[in-house]
Amino acid sequence: MAMMMQEGIQPGQTQPILSGMQQQQQQSIPMPSIEDPDRGPDRGPARPQQTARSMEEYDYGIIPVIISFIIALAFFPIALCVCLQIVQEYERAVIFRLGKILSGGAKGPGIIVVWPCIDEYKKVDLRTKAINVPPQTILTKDSVSVMVDAVVYYRVADAVLAVAVVEDADQSTSLLAQTALRDALGVRSLAEILSGRDDMVSRIQRELDEATDPWGIKVERVEVKDVRLPPQLQRAMAAEAEAAREARAKVIIAEGEKNAARALAQASQVIGDSEISLQLRYLQTMNQVAGEKNSTILFPLPMDIMPPNMDKKKA
Repeated sequence: MAMMMQEGIQPGQTQPILSGMQQQQQQSIPMPSIEDPDRGPDRGPARPQQTARSMEEYDYGIIPVIISFIIALAFFPIALCVCLQIVQEYERAVIFRLGKILSGGAKGPGIIVVWPCIDEYKKVDLRTKAINVPPQTILTKDSVSVMVDAVVYYRVADAVLAVAVVEDADQSTSLLAQTALRDALGVRSLAEILSGRDDMVSRIQRELDEATDPWGIKVERVEVKDVRLPPQLQRAMAAEAEAAREARAKVIIAEGEKNAARALAQASQVIGDSEISLQLRYLQTMNQVAGEKNSTILFPLPMDIMPPNMDKKKA
């Protein structure tokens, strides 16, 4: 107390001095932040507590596996055949644990472990499949009724989507192919359908691929097998084609006769220039007739040798 009195410090001033020292220490020592390190001022709301989520995963993921493991040990010889499943090279297995798809996507190929009582699995074939589109009666743009059937080749690109998104991928793809075939052919005329199959097939394949992509299906190829016309239209087209062929045949015959007449005119000019050429032509014709083994031979006589003989008989 004496020292404090000598330095001029009153007893009541000790508390303010100590409080000031504590404030300086609090200002100099940084306090740890309790904010989420992954969330900044612009990162949205804070994430839920990790301890609660981990405990939820533990309750619904680990404990059932332990119980299933105990059951498998209790029935070891039999459970071994149930737990170990073989997935082929062309297959993938989608495993559901307590109704949820396991992380990591589809499993396989090889050996997979399926725990009893908590796991279910479904195998998906990844090989290319072909479906026959039933014959579709379609009214074309020019009001002609045609029947068209096609084949669609597809495969499963994502096994998880093919199982979890669509109930029956094969049936859904088949029904969608029928609709796409009708849509593609309904806006074309009969001539475009018969002559532009490549463009039509490309359009159908593109539409099918875009529609089945959310299902994990990849459409590889579409082929139109047959385009069947009504019988009346077939007869009309056959008559039209026959008339066109007859017209072309007549033109060809007329061209041949024209060329033959021109050749005969040229031959007559050559024969007229030489008298002996006509005799040679007679002899050649006689040789051709004799080569056919006929019993009657007609021998043509030149008319220029007859008058002198007739004159001799009259004399």
